[in-house]
Amino acid sequence: MGSLIVDLGVKKGEQLPWIVPDSLWERIEPLLPKVERRHRHPGRKRLDDRLALQGILFVLYTAIPWEFLPQELGFGSGMTCWRRLRDWHQAGVWDRLHQLLLAELHAAGQLDWSKAVVDSSHVRALKGGPKPGRARSIAPSRARNTTSSPTEAASPSPCL
Repeated sequence: MGSLIVDLGVKKGEQLPWIVPDSLWERIEPLLPKVERRHRHPGRKRLDDRLALQGILFVLYTAIPWEFLPQELGFGSGMTCWRRLRDWHQAGVWDRLHQLLLAELHAAGQLDWSKAVVDSSHVRALKGGPKPGRARSIAPSRARNTTSSPTEAASPSPCL
């Protein structure tokens, strides 16, 4: 793994960007959905959520395809991490984490709301806007069909 870290441009002694510190994990863990293990057919033990999160962060940091996540790192398979990311997104984990972190920063007086920007992709227009009229086509009119002509009779098939 040492040569892998050198290839990623991480300096020796520096905190790896995909390793989740305890202080952040304490905020994230309560937001994650609890998955109970089946009793009758338990199957393989589920990968630890923290390791899966670190695998997700590794893939996002390095921009490698999910299927190339190195098993040697101990983060599980890329498909496992991808599924966990999908499940957590559907459960609203990231939105709740975002709200939690914003509330903490606001309470600590570390947010400057005067520099906030409202993005229309996140704010619904309640009254709506003017309805656009039907767009006129700028394409030329349709070309004539050249495979059949209404004036000429079809030529007989030479096979008959």
